[in-house]
Amino acid sequence: MSNSSSNTQFRLLVFGNTRELQLLHFWLFLGIYLVALLANGLIISAIACDHHLHTPMYFFLLNLALLDLGSISTTVPKSMASSLWNNRAISYAGCAAQVFLFLFLISAEFYLLTVMAYDRYVAICKPLHYGTLLGSRTCVHMAAAAWGCGFLSALMHTANTFSLPLCQGNAVDQFFCEIPQILKLACSDAYLREVGVLAVGVCFAFGCFVFIVLSYVQIFRAVLRIPCKQGRHKTFSTCLPHLAVVSLFISTGTFAYLKPPSISSPSLDLVVAVLYSVVPPAMNPLIYSMRNHEISDALRKLMTGCVQKQ
Repeated sequence: MSNSSSNTQFRLLVFGNTRELQLLHFWLFLGIYLVALLANGLIISAIACDHHLHTPMYFFLLNLALLDLGSISTTVPKSMASSLWNNRAISYAGCAAQVFLFLFLISAEFYLLTVMAYDRYVAICKPLHYGTLLGSRTCVHMAAAAWGCGFLSALMHTANTFSLPLCQGNAVDQFFCEIPQILKLACSDAYLREVGVLAVGVCFAFGCFVFIVLSYVQIFRAVLRIPCKQGRHKTFSTCLPHLAVVSLFISTGTFAYLKPPSISSPSLDLVVAVLYSVVPPAMNPLIYSMRNHEISDALRKLMTGCVQKQ
C-alpha cells in the first residue's frame, strides 16, 4: 500500500493461532478488565462519598482512577472482541481514535503522577504551607493542566503519525494500535518526522521524571529525620505505593517507545505493552488501597452502607 490514504483498515495482533489460545486470552483479559473496573469504581465511589477523603491527595487519586478506567477501556475490550470473534480488523478511523484516546489518557496520567509527587512533597516537607500551596482551586487547576497537556500531546502525535505515508502493509504487530508499531509500516524516510516529535515528548517526560525523582529525594530525607517510628511508617505507607506506580509506568512505557529496533521482537513488544497498558490500571487501586487505612475504612463504610440499605 503506497500511502495512508489507501489504508481503510489495519489488522491487529491475535494471541495464538489456535481457538483455545484465543479463548484463553479472552478470559484472561476479561478477568483483568473486570478487576480494573471494580477496583477503580470502588476507589472513585469511596472518595466521592466520604467527605473525609475530600483532600488534595485523594482528589488526585480520583483523577488517576478515572484515567485508568479510560485507558484500559480504550485497548482491552477491542482486543477481547478480536479474540472472541476471531476478527483482527480495525478501521483506519478506529485505529486513529484508539491511538489518540490511549495517548491522551496515559500522557495525562503521567503528568498527574508528577502532580501527585508534588502533592506528597508539600505534605511532608512543607506541611505548614500545605493548605496555602494546595488549595481547592489550585488542585483543580493542576488536574486540569494534566488533562490538558495529555490532550495536546495526544493530538500532536496522532495527527503526525497518521499523516505519514504507509508502505509496509497494514499488519500492526500489537493487540492495539500503538505508535511504534504503526511507524514500522511507514516509508523508510517518512517516519523520521514522528521520531522528532517523539523526541520532544521524551524531553518533557524526562523533565517530569527528574522532578519526581528530586521530589522523592527531598521526601525521603525529611522522612528519615522523623524521630517517631510510627510516623515514618505512616509516611512511607503513603509514598511507597505512589513510587511503585510511577516506577512501573515510566520504566515500561519508556522502554516500549524508545527501545532500539535491534532488541525488538513480537513477544517482547507484547509483554512490555501489557505491562504499561493493562497492568497499571488494574494494580493502581490495589496498590493505593492495600496500605492506606483511610481508603480501606471508606470502602468498608461504603460496603456496609450498601448492605444495610438492602
